[in-house]
Amino acid sequence: MNIIKTEIEGLVIVEPRIFRDDRGYFYESFSQREFEENVCRTTFVQDNQSMSSYGVVRGLHFQKPPYCQSKLVRCIKGAVLDVAVDIRKGSPTFGKYVAVELTEDNHRQFFVPRGFAHGFAVLSEVAVFQYKCDNYYKKESEGAIAWNDEQIAVDWRLPSEKVILSEKDKLSKPLADAEFLFDYNEKLY
Repeated sequence: MNIIKTEIEGLVIVEPRIFRDDRGYFYESFSQREFEENVCRTTFVQDNQSMSSYGVVRGLHFQKPPYCQSKLVRCIKGAVLDVAVDIRKGSPTFGKYVAVELTEDNHRQFFVPRGFAHGFAVLSEVAVFQYKCDNYYKKESEGAIAWNDEQIAVDWRLPSEKVILSEKDKLSKPLADAEFLFDYNEKLY
């Protein structure tokens, strides 16, 4: 796997080595050994998948301790703009984000460590999105930041009138009003 560092420490893009021939292609989508050697020492315990239509924005979500999660995400059908926002108080990149286009053609994955809010916008007609999590989902631990927070100013690459949100995401607060934020100096692993 090829690891591409981003401008925010800990957020990395994972590109697989793809072997193509006249039958199609093959690649290893995940190796625990390679991941731990090159990215982060963690164990994924849950795989999730969603299907969404054009304009859907899911996020910006996170889970509070002790149920916080790292995620390794990818788009297996269609295209999404995947976004991770640093919500660790005291971090030199607090409130900054990285956006990565993940598509069925580029096969890229994006690693979002604990301490970040995560979301994605569907850019294609339909997208099937998969993610590995290193902790189990716990409803009582949910947290969210408003997708359209002016302080963060994510360019979702969608016209705002086309954005489709869940009722829960419509109620999310901006980063400045967040009820919970991570501490940059706290160990999350």
